[in-house]
Amino acid sequence: MTQRILVTGAAGKIGSMLRPRLARPDRTLRLLDVAPLEPSSGEEVVTGSVSDLEVVRAACEGADAVVHLAGRSGEAPWPEILSHNIDGTFTVLEAARLAGVTRVVFASSNHAVGFRPAGEEAPDYAFPRPDTFYGVSKVTGEALGSLYHDRHGMDVVCLRIGTCTPRPPTERSLATWLSPDDCARLVEASLSAPSPGFRVVWGISANTRARFSLAEARALGYEPRDDAERYADEVSPAGELDRTYVGGSFCAVKEAR
Repeated sequence: MTQRILVTGAAGKIGSMLRPRLARPDRTLRLLDVAPLEPSSGEEVVTGSVSDLEVVRAACEGADAVVHLAGRSGEAPWPEILSHNIDGTFTVLEAARLAGVTRVVFASSNHAVGFRPAGEEAPDYAFPRPDTFYGVSKVTGEALGSLYHDRHGMDVVCLRIGTCTPRPPTERSLATWLSPDDCARLVEASLSAPSPGFRVVWGISANTRARFSLAEARALGYEPRDDAERYADEVSPAGELDRTYVGGSFCAVKEAR
């Protein structure tokens, strides 16, 4: 039986890296984005916004799970964050509920706890300390996921993603890096774990310098294989904020209006 996974924000940076890594002979990836996409084998394309309930509900029909990546990927004025990230996440969860989809994997962010001191061990479910409106939107998305689990029985796994890039760009990211391959492994674990309920897990690789718990992620079946340390000689130095806070330079971002 073919599994169908809806991926929102599929044209984005993480979506583009995940598409080939999530491809399976017995799986169809249904890709949703406002940007045009050319489907590869085993893919379907839906063009539309996650803010449009009817579009997202139609895209959810027949899906086994949703991987929700869509939204502004950095700081933006509050109306944009509200529309794309907060209302968009509500719309995805509500559309999934209406369509009978029972599992959503939500791309949260380390910026949900950006003002946490960088030198402290960051446990699973670390209390929110957002560093930006963007970070606030990720905290809100996690809260919505908790509500949809408790009220509607939906399995919602929130991934507090670190720095998901092909290579770690800075000294800070030697702790926060999530390789594209490990990102796919984490999403696969989140999709396949039996009855995960509501989870908030750190999305990082097996980095030597990491100070983030991977206990909950491993409980889902995630086994990271990559370590940013192999790139340590290539990265740019960390700034003062990188050494002070989990969110690094995001903690200096001025309020966007």
